Amino acid sequence: MISADDLRFFLEVARTGKLVAAARGLAVDHTTVGRRISHLERTTGSRLFVRSAGGWKLTDAGERLAVHAEAVESSLLAAAEELGSGPGRLSGTVRIATPDGFGAFVLSPGLGGLRSKHPDLAIEIVTATRLNLLATKEFDVGISLAKPTIRGVDATELATYPLGLYAAPKYLEASRPITRVADLQDHSVIGYVDLLLDIPDLRFLDSALPGLRPAIQTNNITGQWMAAVAGLGVAVLPLYIGQPDQRLVRILEDTIRIRRKYWLAVPRELRRLARTRAVEAALFELVATHPYLEPVTG
Repeated sequence: MISADDLRFFLEVARTGKLVAAARGLAVDHTTVGRRISHLERTTGSRLFVRSAGGWKLTDAGERLAVHAEAVESSLLAAAEELGSGPGRLSGTVRIATPDGFGAFVLSPGLGGLRSKHPDLAIEIVTATRLNLLATKEFDVGISLAKPTIRGVDATELATYPLGLYAAPKYLEASRPITRVADLQDHSVIGYVDLLLDIPDLRFLDSALPGLRPAIQTNNITGQWMAAVAGLGVAVLPLYIGQPDQRLVRILEDTIRIRRKYWLAVPRELRRLARTRAVEAALFELVATHPYLEPVTG
């Protein structure tokens, strides 16, 4: 008979693709992980992984088993949650992985409603602007700038958001006028570090000004915002950052109209958890009431 504990080892290897990484996540020696996988393969009579120097990849039999393993895991997690929380109260921890802009300017200040409803629920916010932010599945709820394509993760459109060009008045007063996009060639533009940018949707000005190299580059939107506020140049910022800040002026508003999308991602085995559903509901409510975000309908 298949052991639920063996399935736990199996899922960790399936998610990390590496024996050593799985062992680290399970807090055991990698030989223990290998032994448990071998035992599971003997029990099922099927080869579950293709081993290679590049990692462990699920076979067709492994893919089929993973569906059932995640269902078992989901049931166990739901049972543990139900027995561990008092009647009508949610507890435990929910880790939210999110791009830094959304995390810092929308999510963190917008947690009031969730905290009021569920004061015993602990929230962890992990931010980064990388396409692989969700790749390890070390999150309960994820927000992404591109549709996640990770196995075992359900993705839903969360919101669209507009962006614009912003600069400090003191920078504009000391610089040449900006009346058209081409004028930006003569200005200090603030943007992402190109070599670290793996999300195509963040290459905002590539089509309008091909070849333009930002004079100031940071790997997060907070750094770009602060550089613009300091009068160091022109930055492309989400309206939820630029519009409330009276130290910035929006320029080329009728010319530069950029829209991007956020996706909501939840590991399939966590969908049944009440605390996960509560955070999902809070995120959709936050988006619906935010002045600079638009819910995705239909």
